[in-house]
Amino acid sequence: MNTEMVISIAEKGVYTTIIVCAPLLLLALGIGLAVSIFQATTQIQEQTLAFVPKIVAVLVGLIFFGPWMMTTMITYMMEIFTNLTRFVG
Repeated sequence: MNTEMVISIAEKGVYTTIIVCAPLLLLALGIGLAVSIFQATTQIQEQTLAFVPKIVAVLVGLIFFGPWMMTTMITYMMEIFTNLTRFVG
């Protein structure tokens, strides 16, 4: 196993992590921004108000994006396990 292969595996791992996490992070970011704008316009300065909508949005996002996220992670895992003998040997 040479350094190019290690860097390629690490690159694919980081890319897969970013792709899998991005929908939920963007969803939480959007909801947080909307709640912040709502708080700024109504002058409600309750700091815990932003957490509940974000948690609900992320849970709904997990239900919606969960199968795709799991398929993406399983595809990467199967690629690693399939080529395991090539990596070790």
